[in-house]
Amino acid sequence: MMKTKILNHSIYIHVPFCIHRCAYCDFNTYAKQEILLPAYIDALCREIYWLSERAPQRLPVHTIFFGGGTPSLLSTPQFDAILKAVKQNYDLLPQAEISLEANPGTVTLQSLRDLRSLGFNRISLGVQSAHPEELLQLERIHDYYDVINAVTWARLAGFDNLNLDLIFGLPEQSLRRWQETIQLILSLHPKHLSLYGLTLEHGTPFGRWAQRGLLPVPNPDAAADMYEWASEVLEMAGYQQYEISNWAKPGRECLHNLQTWRGKPYLGFGAGAHGCANGMRISNVLRIKTYIEHLQPDRLSEKKPFPLSPATSHQINLSVQDEMQETMLTGLRLTKEGVNAESFLDRFGVQMQDVFAGEIKELIELDLLEWASPILRLTKRGRLLGNRVFIRFV
Repeated sequence: MMKTKILNHSIYIHVPFCIHRCAYCDFNTYAKQEILLPAYIDALCREIYWLSERAPQRLPVHTIFFGGGTPSLLSTPQFDAILKAVKQNYDLLPQAEISLEANPGTVTLQSLRDLRSLGFNRISLGVQSAHPEELLQLERIHDYYDVINAVTWARLAGFDNLNLDLIFGLPEQSLRRWQETIQLILSLHPKHLSLYGLTLEHGTPFGRWAQRGLLPVPNPDAAADMYEWASEVLEMAGYQQYEISNWAKPGRECLHNLQTWRGKPYLGFGAGAHGCANGMRISNVLRIKTYIEHLQPDRLSEKKPFPLSPATSHQINLSVQDEMQETMLTGLRLTKEGVNAESFLDRFGVQMQDVFAGEIKELIELDLLEWASPILRLTKRGRLLGNRVFIRFV
């Protein structure tokens, strides 16, 4: 009897601690709770171990991503403890991508050298803007000189794979100011760039201020101009757009994010972390103290099937229809790769064109989708109006 091949898994580790919570942020993050860090690291390691014991077999892992929050607030011994827990309980592949999100003002040359020595090989810096007044508006704690230092130190520490995050479409932001940010960032020669349009999320200070008329609402037409201009300039600079918000030098795409967009399994550890594996989409409890409580030794005897853990708060058992919809939602984010009709047929045993005939026809007529046989993908116009596309498959 042929043995079923176990797919490579990815691991996401959420670090919800921040020095300051930015006014636009709606992630699961908390400021001024660093006193809980030691207990949180212990809980993380217990969850990593607990889940490995319930897995069908020892799982191969080819990417680890530390996100937040501000993961760079952790000490070297704390990173070491987490990575050791992963290596002891999973098969970490030799060339695994190990990424860390960091704020430019929270790293030093020594801390980056320490991270490199532990096996980290990719750094993602939350730059957001090169202009001090825009950074002040966003309530970032760094300035552009911190960015230059962080990039320089990262390279001196041995990091060749470097991503910089930027935000466009800020209230009253001009195209010229955005162009200046892009040109300054290109002078740093990162291997990867992530460009995100600002959204005023409900429950954030930005969202509340906008509702009360205290903050101008971003201009969507101006944001579209910024996106289109950046797309053209980055292409001329040798970056390939492989996802709606992501550009990379050839061969420097983020493997961890590709895992999720391609619908491959990933495990989430930490407060508020999400995972998707074994036909289930799951999420953990949000609050730091609650997460720690759920991972105390006296709670670890709970009987839950993989990939649930004692910290799981929500689970969705995915139907075949759910998985087909998610394949369209995530796959269409990949601007060149799109959704392959042949792969869809191999996986689900039905034609994508039959399952979503009406949606595909309508979106092609609206010039939002196009065929590059056998691939269905977004048009350039579709990249600007992605949400209009995705909602049709929900």
